[in-house]
Amino acid sequence: MSQIAPCLWFDGNAEEAAGFYVSIFSRARIVNVSRYGANAPFPAGTALMVEFELAGQRFQALNGGPNYTHSPALFLSISAKDEAEVDHFWNVLVANGGNEGRCGWLKDRFGVSWQVVPEGLGKILSDPNPVRARRAMQAMMQMKKLDLAALRAAASEK
Repeated sequence: MSQIAPCLWFDGNAEEAAGFYVSIFSRARIVNVSRYGANAPFPAGTALMVEFELAGQRFQALNGGPNYTHSPALFLSISAKDEAEVDHFWNVLVANGGNEGRCGWLKDRFGVSWQVVPEGLGKILSDPNPVRARRAMQAMMQMKKLDLAALRAAASEK
């Protein structure tokens, strides 16, 4: 297990967010929940820190209050093995209040930014033929959810 765990700041819904994230990955679990006691910024019993794992990576979700919000400058990147996985993660993360962005980026309903990346994208974008790579990049810039087959087709256009 890594010594470093990203900690996501929430305003009262850390436990709900962690539960949601754990529900969408096959290898995921809540590891520990510590709770606020009396005379705290949140009602006694509210989760203070939720430790959870997604695909073997440890995360923390902190109910810290309204002082900070999530920024797209820090996002979680998902490597999807195929189009079905891209669709799964994309659809679940944008559901119920999430927002689609460009180039595979999105924000979930908690405001956390993600990028859903199909395996093979890097190979297409780093094609040794700069014309092919440029066409793929231009196609990607027009997409919201990434479509690897469409990117391959764009790279191959004559």
